[in-house]
Amino acid sequence: MEFDNGKQNQRCTFRGIKLVSFVALCLILVSPADAFDPLDPTGNVTIRWDIMSWTSDGYMATVTLFNFQLYRNIMNPGWTLGWTWAKKEIIWAMMGAQATEQGDCAKFKLKIPHSCKRSPQVVDLLPGASYNMQYTNCCKGGVLTSWGQDPTGAISAFQMGVGLSGRSNKTVKLPKDFKLLGPGPGYSCGPAKRVPSTVIFTDDHRRKAQALMSWNVTCTYSQFLASKNPSCCVSLSSFYNDQVTACPTCACGCQNNATCVTKDSKILKESDGNNKTRKSDITPKPLLQCTHHLCHVRVHWHIKDNYKDYWRVKIAIINFNYRLNFTQWGLVVQHPNLNNVTQVYSFEYMPLLPYEAINDTGMFYGLKYYNDLLMEAGPKGNVQSEVLMKKDKNTFTLKQGWAFPRRVYFNGDECMLPPPDSYPFLPNSAYSLPKSVTLIKAYVIFASFFIWF
Repeated sequence: MEFDNGKQNQRCTFRGIKLVSFVALCLILVSPADAFDPLDPTGNVTIRWDIMSWTSDGYMATVTLFNFQLYRNIMNPGWTLGWTWAKKEIIWAMMGAQATEQGDCAKFKLKIPHSCKRSPQVVDLLPGASYNMQYTNCCKGGVLTSWGQDPTGAISAFQMGVGLSGRSNKTVKLPKDFKLLGPGPGYSCGPAKRVPSTVIFTDDHRRKAQALMSWNVTCTYSQFLASKNPSCCVSLSSFYNDQVTACPTCACGCQNNATCVTKDSKILKESDGNNKTRKSDITPKPLLQCTHHLCHVRVHWHIKDNYKDYWRVKIAIINFNYRLNFTQWGLVVQHPNLNNVTQVYSFEYMPLLPYEAINDTGMFYGLKYYNDLLMEAGPKGNVQSEVLMKKDKNTFTLKQGWAFPRRVYFNGDECMLPPPDSYPFLPNSAYSLPKSVTLIKAYVIFASFFIWF
């Protein structure tokens, strides 16, 4: 009897351990500070804070933001960096950025600080800021390209004088509760951590200067935290079948009068009359076109041609937001044949190799000054290109949806794909069609779907 009770207690203990382990695993998986992206496992935004010199009551610091994400840009309205001071620090002056609020500086009589907020929020200066306010890598309106697309555009920096902080490594306390805002929700920042002092080149790149004290803050992105719905969807078509697979219904939410407008809406006509004012808004309110999917962006993948040794895909990206231009957009596609991309006709292309042994993911983005700006919804609200890939004869097939993408991301957010059982199927007579008929059908399918939503 005692033996049975012992076994029962062991079972209860084992169940308890399993339950605790499961709960702990769930907490780890949903922890916003440890967001994990399988296509960019080390991607993050790193904030580096370097104390370059001491002042009478504090220090001069250079703060630098690095967008180390391979394919996720920080777009308009740009980054906003916030934190909470550890003591009663103030910001005397700034170059290359500005605090959004001055706060209560009533106790200062002779010299008024730039900001007295206990939890300041700082934004980048806009392009064209006065020369005496500029700083290296500043004045981009907070817009940062991804590290994979353009490392030179993925850095932003500003300088500030901090007072009432102490003026030694022992008396300076690290700020707390860092927040990366502005580009929208989804970013979570860890605590500031002391790191070896940074060595920085002077402006003429002939001399190295070492920071007196440095710390880093790492911020990661979670699409789950950013929005309960995706922001983009994928539609599919092919030359061998008249069937077009549309975006799933309600892929990015469902229609109602508060979320979208029809093409003949009075609101839309009135906003067109105020085009200049609307485009100059820093944070314009979304004005979505009513569609069955209610997504900001639709990506269309069309299998255009099948040659002996190659096959060709046409990709179109369509914007359904009447008030938002996508600056320096990026499209990421996962497909096993991307390891044999031969030519991309009017997009730039870069393989993404999160795992060196697997080359099945690539990033497409616009040609500079040509189509790197995806315009707002309307006649010009699309960009498109064709991709030629060499066949891997051991794996290539048009059967069972193999030729369609496995994952698609637009501007860092994963797009909703249609269910596989709805993909255009391959008819038995697909290869018996004359080439001329096949090409005509391909153009008709793509053109008709391009104007349909």
